[in-house]
Amino acid sequence: MPYQLLLPPLLFAGPFFLGLGLTLPLVRFEKLYFFEETPSLIGIVVTLWRDGSILLALLVALFSAAFPIAKVLTVFYEAAVRGNGEAVRPGLLSSFIPLLSKWSMMDVLLVALVIVAAKTSGVADAFTQPGLWFYAASAVAVTAAHWMLQMRAAVTPGGSRGD
Repeated sequence: MPYQLLLPPLLFAGPFFLGLGLTLPLVRFEKLYFFEETPSLIGIVVTLWRDGSILLALLVALFSAAFPIAKVLTVFYEAAVRGNGEAVRPGLLSSFIPLLSKWSMMDVLLVALVIVAAKTSGVADAFTQPGLWFYAASAVAVTAAHWMLQMRAAVTPGGSRGD
């Protein structure tokens, strides 16, 4: 199938974009035309930790870094197993990816809400930065790669849909 040609680039792009999304600035806040802040996801976690908000730092790290990394690793495992011609048995793997997918765009939504809140409050102007777009692109790339793996399994003799 022609869409299968996109699978290797998506498997490469997903973790690459995730790395950029975690380290590049997500949003730029301009306050009073003199002060500017451009936090990254990792910077936000470090700042929260340093300021004593350890539980919040752990939650942000879990949902913004650990879950997406786990999803990438799980999709890589699925690609490797299916690439060897083995059927992925229904069970933990097939239920793990959809669970992670539900949380993969949560940070993008939260940053969008922060931008709207900053703009409507008049306290600061907020502008999206490349980190947000790379983070979102990573979630889309990994989800598309997983979908392609599912489609390949559905048409491969002896393959399991894994649903």
